Amino acid sequence: MKPRDLAELLVLAALWGGSFLLMRIAAPLFGPLALIELRVGLAAAMLLPILAWRGHLGLLRRHFAPLVFVGVANSALPFVLYAWATLSITAGFASIVNASSPLFAALVAWLWLKDRLTPAAMIGLLIGLLGVVVLVWGKASFRPGGTGWAVAACFGAALNYGVAANFTKRHLGGVDPMAIAAGSQFYAALLLAPLAVRFWPASSPGVEAWAAAVVLALACTGLAYVLYFRLIASVGPSRAIAVTFLIPLFGMLWGVIFLREAITPNMLAGCAVILLGTGLATGVARLRVARTA
Repeated sequence: MKPRDLAELLVLAALWGGSFLLMRIAAPLFGPLALIELRVGLAAAMLLPILAWRGHLGLLRRHFAPLVFVGVANSALPFVLYAWATLSITAGFASIVNASSPLFAALVAWLWLKDRLTPAAMIGLLIGLLGVVVLVWGKASFRPGGTGWAVAACFGAALNYGVAANFTKRHLGGVDPMAIAAGSQFYAALLLAPLAVRFWPASSPGVEAWAAAVVLALACTGLAYVLYFRLIASVGPSRAIAVTFLIPLFGMLWGVIFLREAITPNMLAGCAVILLGTGLATGVARLRVARTA
């Protein structure tokens, strides 16, 4: 990987890790629905001119139905779930759960697309599940005041990412990735608009919340998609997915620096085990079996 590619990978991980911090700042003042409408709407406004410059705006109409589905499953619903969850859980915790998305993608591919799971991938799924148990142990209380539903929302978002990845593979294979990015944000914004208007905050959220929302939209969504697809073109998807392993690092780091969030032993242990399972399930990490003569 060239130094420029590595630098872009680190920037991308920092941006996507920062999205959890920014949601934690802005969601209490905007509310999840209004905040995510701003996120996908401003991101679409940034990405659509790029798509038009490439001459691919017509793809939004040609692939209308699958792009709407991806807009819901990969943007609108998981973004809202994460924004709602960050009202009661830390940015670092949410970013660790996000690292389980490739595990769900592998599981959905096995159940839906009948993709063959190698023994290493099956071991990876089991290890990832163990990591999930370690992460939520003692955390997922559904009693009044507990964070159980917020934790469930995070895993629901990760599951949606897994479904969307496999749907995209089956129904949007060969379509310009920038069209998928721009189209999904655009259709997500259209679908969320009525709910955002209905639940728009009665009073102004303030400068800090607005700044967080704008950075979340333009940097952590619009710019991040551009970097991600540049990386895919430069180093390939198998290497670009390495960003998944760096997002929790930045998610926890930003939470500690800006919000003084605590990092618990469960978070560190769960993160390590989930990432190990993710690596095995996606083929990024490989098991080596020693052979004896």
